[in-house]
Amino acid sequence: MASYPSIDAELLRSFVAIADHGGFTRAAEAVNRTQSAVSMQMKRLEEDVLQRSLFERDGRQVKLTPEGQVLLGYARRILKLHGEVLTTLREPHMVGSVRIGTPDDYVMRFLPGILSRFAQSYPLVQVEVHCEPSYLLLQRRDLDLSIVTREPGTEIGQLLRRERFVWAEAPGFYTHEQRPIPLAMFNTDCFCRAWACNALDGLDIAYRVAYTSPSLSALLAVVGAGLAVSAQLQSIVPPELRLLGQAEGMPELPLASIMLLRSERNRSQASETLAEHIIEGFRL
Repeated sequence: MASYPSIDAELLRSFVAIADHGGFTRAAEAVNRTQSAVSMQMKRLEEDVLQRSLFERDGRQVKLTPEGQVLLGYARRILKLHGEVLTTLREPHMVGSVRIGTPDDYVMRFLPGILSRFAQSYPLVQVEVHCEPSYLLLQRRDLDLSIVTREPGTEIGQLLRRERFVWAEAPGFYTHEQRPIPLAMFNTDCFCRAWACNALDGLDIAYRVAYTSPSLSALLAVVGAGLAVSAQLQSIVPPELRLLGQAEGMPELPLASIMLLRSERNRSQASETLAEHIIEGFRL
């Protein structure tokens, strides 16, 4: 079997810094080394380890050769795996499970990024996601964390963000001009449904609740087909739908509060750390 020299992770880290910062001087600052030390590292990487030229100089700028571009992709992957190994082995206490409850509303919009970042840092923690409406989540006592939507003045827990409800329909259908307006809304226990109906009543606009479901994806599918108008939090309305406002004769809807609830009985380091990721994720 052929024997090849190994590549030190510190060499790759300096190499990636040069590629990201476009030069040796700024890269040296990023990796907390002198410029001469970084230059020696790259000389070793090019001449002793890979025996390939990795850089082209264009004035003060440094560009990667084709071989350097190939190495850059591998280097990023190697350093990512290197970090994951260290995190996994140095944080053995971060194991176990966290049970989180959330309405269907936030699953596609917020959770993928939150859970992806959490899994990268704490791959041994198992996360159970329970999707239920807010009013049901408030009744549960077996969850470590819950994300719920609350009316102003009824907030409990920690505020993640305040956001306005908006009207949405499929572009090109002008469903809002029908009388009565067909609505696609969550089931009757959702206060946002009451908000939508009360707002239309206030302008004496005829409507009918034509479609109901506990599933956001089902409601958005109905709206996307041009069959109904819906009222949802602005951040979870897909960009392919058209927002409606006063210019279209639709009433303005109130702001809602998205809150994070922590269990008083089931707190753990894993649940508190995931809570921090959730707080950060809702700021994005």
